[in-house]
Amino acid sequence: MSLNTADKIFLVVGLVDFAGIFIVLGICLHLAYTKMDLMLDHLQNSPMLSTLTTLRHCGPWGKLILVGSISGFVTFPNFYLKRGWVSAEDLLGFPAALKSQLVVLQWSALGLLLVMAGLAAVVKLGIV
Repeated sequence: MSLNTADKIFLVVGLVDFAGIFIVLGICLHLAYTKMDLMLDHLQNSPMLSTLTTLRHCGPWGKLILVGSISGFVTFPNFYLKRGWVSAEDLLGFPAALKSQLVVLQWSALGLLLVMAGLAAVVKLGIV
């Protein structure tokens, strides 16, 4: 069975997106196991973090959720500041290099999920 050009493009985009999601998950786990103490030390005054720190001891999934939450805090600070979930002083004192890594990680994950949703919509609509 031979694939036409549209199917090949769809397959390549899907495989690259899927690989990208695994890479993002790997980077998140790496940060969780190497930089978790640093991240938590800089967010000690944030009310929301006190409930999330229990996830630290819930295995890899808990660590992924915790890193994802922290990356959300630094990527979309206004959302969390308006609700009083994060301390402004904590965000200002957060290390700039780590903050930029987390922001890139958050936007990459959102972009990859958007591409995956787009591919699912294409399949559901029967375009490919």
